[in-house]
Amino acid sequence: MVSIGAIGYGLRADTVMRRLLAQERGAVLAAVCDPDPARVRERLAATGLDPSPVRFVDDPDDLLDAGGLDGVLVATRCSLHAREAVRVLRRGLPLFLEKPVATRSEDLDALDPWIPSHDARTVVSFPLRASPLLQEAARLVRTGILGEPAHAVAWNDVPYGGVYYHDWYRDEAETGGLFLQKATHDLDALRCLLPGRPVEVAGMASKQVYRGDRPAGLRCGDCPDRARCPEGPVVSATRAFDAAHDGYAVTDASLCCFAIDTGNEDSGSALVRYEGGLHAAYSQDFLARKGAARRGGRIFSHEATLAYEWYGERATIHWHRTERVDEIRFDRRGGGHFGGDDVLAANFLDVCEGRAASISPLSAGVASARLCLAARESARTGRFVPVPETPSADGAGFDPKEDAR
Repeated sequence: MVSIGAIGYGLRADTVMRRLLAQERGAVLAAVCDPDPARVRERLAATGLDPSPVRFVDDPDDLLDAGGLDGVLVATRCSLHAREAVRVLRRGLPLFLEKPVATRSEDLDALDPWIPSHDARTVVSFPLRASPLLQEAARLVRTGILGEPAHAVAWNDVPYGGVYYHDWYRDEAETGGLFLQKATHDLDALRCLLPGRPVEVAGMASKQVYRGDRPAGLRCGDCPDRARCPEGPVVSATRAFDAAHDGYAVTDASLCCFAIDTGNEDSGSALVRYEGGLHAAYSQDFLARKGAARRGGRIFSHEATLAYEWYGERATIHWHRTERVDEIRFDRRGGGHFGGDDVLAANFLDVCEGRAASISPLSAGVASARLCLAARESARTGRFVPVPETPSADGAGFDPKEDAR
């Protein structure tokens, strides 16, 4: 049996816990610290988990000091991730840490000292790097058959973007903005594919759609334009795709996304320079819908171009010296974050049991957050910003000496 404790138990923690249970390796939710235990009990019961054996505590220290835990899941609100992570790391327990690992540079500084001793025992929630698609793309790059990477582009056209303006995600003081919420995944994926570390970034962000003059705190149910608003509950329901395809539904309780207190940019870009001179361009937007959804990238070398597409579930190699095009398709058959959630869940159980090291270590989370914070600063100041080096980040990204397996 692998006893798991959770600090913060919302939707993401519940999703991760269910992926752990799905491994059928004896994982159990033993203890929870959450400010709303009644809501957690309801969540567990609604999805078929018996909350009665779970120990609920008010203080994270009480959860950790009671002992009996083999690993801890930290999935609080974003601004608390680093603080609660350090609390767990001090106890020497295996940690599953939700991204972003921190929203401020000071919090990243607090995580740095733990990297040498706890890098391999911390699994950061970066399912894209663990997805079968990216694992295959990384294997192809590392074999050398594609030639040395010379340039890269990546994109994320988010079809469920409204969730970042209708709910608590709109609070930038809590989330740190959408570079940290979204780009942290995709830039980490690039880090797994490209040699060298990021050393400098130019960022840009804009807010062209999700803005307006509606009063702060306005909810859709109280809005005089409730029936006509293109982002309101009536129009959204008639489109009949929001909840099913986009993963969220607009209700009368949703906050107005055209109000004066709506945070977050609705598009952003980063131009990243790596050691050795290679650069990559990344762009994300939160305006795409339905079939316009797109997430992936391209790695260019002199010999070939490798394209990877998560929504398309395929990797394509365009060979530059012949007429040949190779396509590798994936049949994921379910699984969140393109199959990576299950891989991370299995890896975390291995870490808890002492069987393996993390495939998504603490250093990867810290390195990606530093890059995202630098991109955010650049977008605010209009200047290139250096990216601080993450100490002992051996597991953060591309290793040209690693044998392809």
